[in-house]
Amino acid sequence: MNREHFGKLERMYLSANLNQQIYDTTTCKIYIERSEIGLTISEKYFHALGAIHGSVYFKLLDDAAFFAVNSIVEEVFVLTTSFNIHLLRPAHKGMLKAVGEVKFKSRNLFVAESILFNEQGKEIALGTGNFVKSSIPLTQEIGYQ
Repeated sequence: MNREHFGKLERMYLSANLNQQIYDTTTCKIYIERSEIGLTISEKYFHALGAIHGSVYFKLLDDAAFFAVNSIVEEVFVLTTSFNIHLLRPAHKGMLKAVGEVKFKSRNLFVAESILFNEQGKEIALGTGNFVKSSIPLTQEIGYQ
């Protein structure tokens, strides 16, 4: 695997409309079979009780696991086929960091796990997902540049 591929994936992630318009303080770093996704907490992500909504936990965990897998798939976009999360504690402020790692790989099926940490380094959520290769090539048209 090469650093050029990782850089293209990072740019694809950071340039996505969702990450630019809604999750505006996102960071992304990709390594072989591993990725780190960061987000600075904002009140716009809160539910009625003043903490991060579970959908934000899901997004960060899924994104980290997804990019860990796509780090080792250079020709096509991968797809999440299932993803389970466990919410452990609420988050109210600071920077969140999701770390994803590939745990299993075969020709077409990949399993990755991710952990979401708060600013103090405490685990606040866990996720596990299944991913498959799609037929969508990694091209400039989808932001892979």
